[in-house]
Amino acid sequence: SPRSPLQPPTYGNLITILSIDGGGIRGLIPGTILAFLESQLQKLDGEQARLADYFDIISGTSTGGLVTAMLTTPDPKKENRPLFAAKDINEFYLEHCPKIFPQNSSPFAPAANVVKSLMGPKYDGKYLHDIVREKLGETKLHQTLTNVVIPTFDIKQLQPRIFSTYEVKSNPCTDASLSDICIATSAAPTYLPAHHFQTQDSTGKTKEFNLIDGGVAANNPTLVAMNEVTKEILRGNPEFFPIKPTDYARFLVVSLGTGSPKSEGKYHANMAAKWGVLGWLTSEHSTPLVDIFMQASSDMVDFHIATVFQALQSENSYLRIQDDTLSQQISSVDIATKENLENLVKVGEELLNKPVSRVNLENGQFEPAGKVTNGEALIRLAAVLSKEKQLRDMRSPLGKKK
Repeated sequence: SPRSPLQPPTYGNLITILSIDGGGIRGLIPGTILAFLESQLQKLDGEQARLADYFDIISGTSTGGLVTAMLTTPDPKKENRPLFAAKDINEFYLEHCPKIFPQNSSPFAPAANVVKSLMGPKYDGKYLHDIVREKLGETKLHQTLTNVVIPTFDIKQLQPRIFSTYEVKSNPCTDASLSDICIATSAAPTYLPAHHFQTQDSTGKTKEFNLIDGGVAANNPTLVAMNEVTKEILRGNPEFFPIKPTDYARFLVVSLGTGSPKSEGKYHANMAAKWGVLGWLTSEHSTPLVDIFMQASSDMVDFHIATVFQALQSENSYLRIQDDTLSQQISSVDIATKENLENLVKVGEELLNKPVSRVNLENGQFEPAGKVTNGEALIRLAAVLSKEKQLRDMRSPLGKKK
């Protein structure tokens, strides 16, 4: 039987948010974590259980935006089921990343890449555009199975453009196709071309967008998702009654990073002191400038949210799963060799066995918070999500009594 959509938070105790960082091929790390969480929900609620059944909002930037779309795009053949199960994400990445980011194995590749990067983006994006359009079809933002929030950045307006299911109701011009939104949020400067498209509302009014990767504004979109909820509460959206805008104790937030090479100390001042424009854009097989601002953006968000939840004695309402120990090769966003992709899956699997860590507000380091592993925390989380869904189903006149 078709499962009921998640009933609104007004019928439950919590507002549930899932957030996925940007990071190119490193999306395999959260992909592994999400497959584990969904498998735990299936143990509790049956094989048909999907992440979209449990989260009020799924937010993602760049590669995380693509994962968000995969988890929430409706399957035209099955009522109220997403096109992809969480376990399908990594299969998709392993199959398609080598074609999205084709690798040149010739000994002259590094020199050729530098020349190419002066002439235009490293990749033409054609395969990515084709595969995203093929999979997501004509699906529009308002059709997702739960609310989604996907940041991009408009280079013409010079401001972030957040695509949010909530906003579509009041601003129909933002009801873009998910394929355009995914292509835009993934358009990382120097890697993939910027994306231009137009939308038209029912009155014929058009709006144009000139977009690049959301990571330049919010590579970690957790705070953007929380702000969308706060805006809805302030607007008096009955779905959230009687929750107050600052009632963070009612939030349950899961935020997944895509890993970083922090502990390796990849760059140092003596090296960077010699860089000109080229050095900042092509050094050590990566793009230092992009690496640095994406990492800074992700960490600032984690730091802010961790501070808020600690101040409210609600640390257990915020689970951040991140690995700061990636090696240089694995930390690349685009070196899509078979070996590298398989190693990223291993990083995700190992992360499940590592202790839950929190940012130390004194030194900014990610440190173990106790003996509980990320895997154990996700098993507990699955139980909380399952209970919350059952409670809402029971209280809501539209809920399925299962």
